Amino acid sequence: MSTDARSTGVWAKLADILGMIRFSHTLFALPFALLGAAMAVLDPRGGADAGPKEWIGILLCMVTARSAAMAFNRLVDRRIDANNPRTATRHLPSGRLSVRSVAVFTVVNAVLFIGATALFLPENRWPMVLSVPVLLWLLGYSYAKRFTSLAHYWLGAALAMAPIAAWIALRGDLDWPPVLLGVVVLCWVGGFDIIYACQDAGFDRSSGLRSIPSRLGIAGALRLAAASHAAMVAALVALGLSVPAFGVIYWAGVAVVAALLVYEHAIVRPSDLGRVNVAFFQVNIGISLGLLAVGVVDLLV
Repeated sequence: MSTDARSTGVWAKLADILGMIRFSHTLFALPFALLGAAMAVLDPRGGADAGPKEWIGILLCMVTARSAAMAFNRLVDRRIDANNPRTATRHLPSGRLSVRSVAVFTVVNAVLFIGATALFLPENRWPMVLSVPVLLWLLGYSYAKRFTSLAHYWLGAALAMAPIAAWIALRGDLDWPPVLLGVVVLCWVGGFDIIYACQDAGFDRSSGLRSIPSRLGIAGALRLAAASHAAMVAALVALGLSVPAFGVIYWAGVAVVAALLVYEHAIVRPSDLGRVNVAFFQVNIGISLGLLAVGVVDLLV
């Protein structure tokens, strides 16, 4: 095989792996980690010192932890995905990627995640101390649907760790602002994951898998998702009140987020799930990036 052919094969496999883990969806959690870090650094009461090493550490930890968790999820769910018409064409069920290659990718990223926490040493040992428990929680989500309908909120809690972990990594302590931002993420992710899971309500029910849509029905699930997003807005209000530096820009952002959530629920109805992907990806990416932008700008000005 020629060098060009081997190179093409490597890049094609890398593209398949990034597609499998939906690397672009890193934009869901990463902005909240960066906002948590920005709050830690720009806290008017006394910000943390953060140099290039710490920022690189946060980025590496976020990317490798999410990559390990997503790849592990695809491994654990490969037989379920093969039986679900909506997911049967995914990379493992379709044979585009082997179980071995995905397993190696998972292990490598898990090791890199734990290793990346060493960037915070010797000043802060908490990232390394907490790395294994955090990783176990992230990987554990892959089994949650087998025993609890609250798997959506398990995922929400997994992503909620992002701003809290970033704060701890930079300051070595914990305070209300990152916790409230974590609650924002928990309610937000739990709500939109319920919406996304409505597509598989019938399959989950017939396969013995647990989810809010399979338990409550699609109409009931969408009502719970709306309640979760209302709780998210309430948590954003509480966050704004707990951070004195947040002003007009932040509150304008909260108003826009509330409007986007109303739009998200307006385009997804029990009788029409055709725009779930628009609600899931486009609207939610706008929410995460938008909150990062208004939060950082308000902290700076």
